[in-house]
Amino acid sequence: MVKKALWSAALASGLTLIASINGLASVSVTEVTSEPSPLASCSNDSQPGKNYVSGEEEPQLAVFGQGATQKMIGTWHQDRWSNGGAHGVGFAVATGGAWQPQSVFPSTVCTTSATDPLHKYQRSSDPWQSFGPDGVAYASVLSFNSTDNENAVVAGAMDRSSNTWRNVQTIPGSVFDTFQNSTDKNATTADPVHAGTAYTVWDTLVLATDNPDDNPHTQAYTGPAFFSKTVDGGVTWSQAKIIVDTATRQQTIGNIIVVDPRDDTLYDFTDLIISPNTPFQGTRSNEQLAFVKSTDGGDHWTQPQIIAPFNSLGVHDPNTGQLLRVGDGLEEVALNPSNGELYVVWESSTMFKKNLQQTATLWDDEILLTTSSDRGASWTGPTVVHTAGGRPTYTPTVAVDGNTLAITYYDNRFLTTETAVLPTDYWVSTFNATTLALIGEQRITTVSFDQLSAPFARGFFLGDYEGLQPSGSGFEALFVKTNCNAPSYAGPFCGPASNSVTPSPNTNPTDVFAAAIS
Repeated sequence: MVKKALWSAALASGLTLIASINGLASVSVTEVTSEPSPLASCSNDSQPGKNYVSGEEEPQLAVFGQGATQKMIGTWHQDRWSNGGAHGVGFAVATGGAWQPQSVFPSTVCTTSATDPLHKYQRSSDPWQSFGPDGVAYASVLSFNSTDNENAVVAGAMDRSSNTWRNVQTIPGSVFDTFQNSTDKNATTADPVHAGTAYTVWDTLVLATDNPDDNPHTQAYTGPAFFSKTVDGGVTWSQAKIIVDTATRQQTIGNIIVVDPRDDTLYDFTDLIISPNTPFQGTRSNEQLAFVKSTDGGDHWTQPQIIAPFNSLGVHDPNTGQLLRVGDGLEEVALNPSNGELYVVWESSTMFKKNLQQTATLWDDEILLTTSSDRGASWTGPTVVHTAGGRPTYTPTVAVDGNTLAITYYDNRFLTTETAVLPTDYWVSTFNATTLALIGEQRITTVSFDQLSAPFARGFFLGDYEGLQPSGSGFEALFVKTNCNAPSYAGPFCGPASNSVTPSPNTNPTDVFAAAIS
């Protein structure tokens, strides 16, 4: 049985809250981003879409070492656009647990000098970073234009003793200049054993035409998974190559690599979209959780192996039917370095209910987990690790530290009959990593926030993923919340209830927070 959360909160520094939960471990929450946005004065706003100045979304986290010499890097979308990407990618570094002022990754016109080859790109998104065994960090982002769809995967590195990105460059084979090819959902993983080596994966949606007026979801599209690696500390990256090939009207998305340090096996997990159907039955049986693996550093890969159907239909506000953009159709993965156990979490849609207006509404209400202890030959479950009693539960992230497994997620369990706001909270559940027995659940946000105040980008948007990593003394989480509390508008930038037509507020709608879970 999950213990009820009994909270005590103390203001530690004006930005930090300490929470203890009925004998469970404590959570210390610190605001990472600040005002004003470092890109607020960027003058590239004569583009389609709406820009949310100081709107930070979709954080990612990397952690190296522990104690006083520990280094963490957090990244996020900085100044999010309603129709994709942001002015740039923001980042901050923490040493010994103390976050330093935020900066920007050099990947757009807003974040580079006029002589930089990357200065031509209007927007960036999808940051992902990872530390190697020597403390060198590797990162990748997407850089692209909204007007002509020039796009590329951009990679960079940061040395252990530096807080500045070096060797920032486009990955060979990922650079395109037409609507025919679009890169998406990159992820970068450093090899945990071999210093100087890191891997980046992504999908490229390929169309049969370069006519920008064509529907991108035509009969002819495909979306294979691509792979590139560096073996010289990020100075150069290999020519991109396909590791999951896809046929017409098939694609991958959400590729993520994890590496087993015991034998250097690489696992690439993905959402494999197969049309028109598969032997699995379900609400979205054409989207499959799948993986491929390599035992020779990425030179050769197995054929895709299917684990389970995604069955993810998206999330709506149960009371109004308004769409939330969440991590449905994307998996999150962890590997226990001591024994190679693999853990995968995702959202699953299993409930069909009606909102207050009696309009049919579907949403994800469960977080599912599957595990493998035999290098992916067989998988457990999947089993339900969290449900919010019929309320939406979404965007899970997973990490393992020794014999403890942690899963973070958002849910709306405190929603009753509100229609002007959507009370939302961020949570962590911990489990025994071997038996998967529940240790306890902890509420990370001390006050529910209003998700209907988030930037609207095909739904009220906090991120397709959030950050979670083992920290040596527990876990560190990086997550986004709005600056408007629910059920009352208590935040300094809150206005009238927002909707998909006139989202509000326009300035500082969201911030990034770090939670130390110990």
